[in-house]
Amino acid sequence: MIWSVVLGAILVAAGIFAFLRPDWIWKLTEQWKSYSADEPSDLYVASMKFGGVLMALAGIGAAVLPFILE
Repeated sequence: MIWSVVLGAILVAAGIFAFLRPDWIWKLTEQWKSYSADEPSDLYVASMKFGGVLMALAGIGAAVLPFILE
């Protein structure tokens, strides 16, 4: 049960980070692949924000689910 709460907290934190700072994630993971791009595309930013929301919701679900199933 404790592991579910810890994993949920990590997922929520990662989701919030992905929602608030998709440009930092792009710089860490994608910028090296392009020699002409100086910033992420609008589609990349939108998809990272959507993914961040989904990740945060999954984290909330992972943290709450053990208490519901008890």
